[in-house]
Amino acid sequence: MDQVLEPGLYIVATPIGNLGDITLRAIDVLRGVSAIACEDTRITGRLLNHLGLKKRMIRYDDHAGDAGRDRLLALMATEAVALVSDAGTPLISDPGYKLVRHAREAGIAITSLPGPSAAIVALTLSGLPSDRFLFAGFLPSKTKARSDTLAGLAAVPATLVFYESAQRLLDTLAAIAEVLPGREISVARELTKKFEECRTGSPQELAGHYAANPPKGEIVLLVGPPVEADPQDIDVDALLKRELETEKASQAAARVAKATGLDRKMLYARAMELK
Repeated sequence: MDQVLEPGLYIVATPIGNLGDITLRAIDVLRGVSAIACEDTRITGRLLNHLGLKKRMIRYDDHAGDAGRDRLLALMATEAVALVSDAGTPLISDPGYKLVRHAREAGIAITSLPGPSAAIVALTLSGLPSDRFLFAGFLPSKTKARSDTLAGLAAVPATLVFYESAQRLLDTLAAIAEVLPGREISVARELTKKFEECRTGSPQELAGHYAANPPKGEIVLLVGPPVEADPQDIDVDALLKRELETEKASQAAARVAKATGLDRKMLYARAMELK
């Protein structure tokens, strides 16, 4: 007999690859809700079919507007509704936080079930420091915006965790090599699946491997925390020249100083020489 769930929002984590990773509690909740809000009804439908469940599915993705959210909120006021993503824990680089915010404001009960997360699985596989980490979602696709984002995170004393597409991996590795020199990198892909892989090395080493072996599937990219670098090992001129293509000397010096920890005044003097 299905359990009777109180009205409200139930945030349910779903498998990131291996369907065996769904929790018993998640199955019980999916069995007991009246409807499931999901990104893609086809993907969620496959999971429900695997579990032997038939449920009303309501599409709720990045393009869902206020009207769609309001309809879900109205339904949650009287019935139990689950929120799932295509894979992993909802709201982690997936739509949903606005729905949760408005549900809280409306006094709707919210329950979140722990479960699979690609970011956490990759972090535990990588061997990179895990006592402190920052999940930063997807990097921008445009070259300058991507470099700016990486430079802005350069001083964070933690392992950085990104999601990335296979098509953009080589470009991102090149950007990391340029903006965050000396960092240790891990690439985790096909997590929990048959061909699961986690490789760790320098950006140059990993770029060489994936240039020869084009990756497939979804990727978690991890960047080790800052290390004390010998200034002699840093190609200061190359970093400054790249910044001087779009920035004034003072701004270029500031950005390189932030990325490397080198003296800003010294970098400014060198930037003026290069100009």
